[in-house]
Amino acid sequence: MIISWIGIILSLGGVILGQLLEGGHMEQLMQPTAAMIVFGGTLGATMLSTTVQEFSQALRSVRRIFFSNPADLGPLIREIVTLATTARKDGILALEGLVKNVRNPFFSAHLRHIIDGYDPNVLKEMMEDRIAKEEDEKLQVAKVYETAGGFAPTVGIIGAVLGLIHVMSNLSDSSKLGSGIAVAFVATVYGVASANLVFLPMANKLKKINQHEMLELELIYHGLVGLQSGLNPRVIEERLHNLIGGHGGGPEAGGERKAA
Repeated sequence: MIISWIGIILSLGGVILGQLLEGGHMEQLMQPTAAMIVFGGTLGATMLSTTVQEFSQALRSVRRIFFSNPADLGPLIREIVTLATTARKDGILALEGLVKNVRNPFFSAHLRHIIDGYDPNVLKEMMEDRIAKEEDEKLQVAKVYETAGGFAPTVGIIGAVLGLIHVMSNLSDSSKLGSGIAVAFVATVYGVASANLVFLPMANKLKKINQHEMLELELIYHGLVGLQSGLNPRVIEERLHNLIGGHGGGPEAGGERKAA
């Protein structure tokens, strides 16, 4: 996702460029001790606050933030309308041979349930439960980065205090004062910058990606409900397009879903 790369380059690059324009040097920002305190402390506190599954999924989600683009929902709508047209013309059982061509697991599984004759109310509940569960899981993964963004500035302050302790304990040795003060201030920069330029923006981007993915499930939900009800494919198509234009598939989608 090119905009994610541009964003992180501009945010971090702006800080570094500002440092250089003020007459500073890169070496002044390179403090291994401060980095160990801030990033090690933030990582440990975040791991302590999350489960193994949530943390591992958060690490894997980095690829979604920087290396993937949101899926175009147009082909999904066309696929739903095509299946609804076939079902309306030739009957539900005519979809038997088309299920294998459906790539989305949520879509194919519940389309199979329709073919197998599941009760509409039961099927609705099954889909709603699955959507709610997946939405909650995705939210917890995004919260991992929010948690890291909350801890980082505080751990930066801890690093600053440790640096000042080092300074105060070596007041008689002026050669050690500079390094101690540097660790103190750079630790604060690391904590605040990593939280506000990396962790929290990543959490927000992940929430946006999750909303798009939940909207995809919402489209499938409404499409399958309309297909099973025998609605005119044009009505289904119009409703799905309205769903895309109406909201982003977040909590509001749940209210729309219940009204289906």
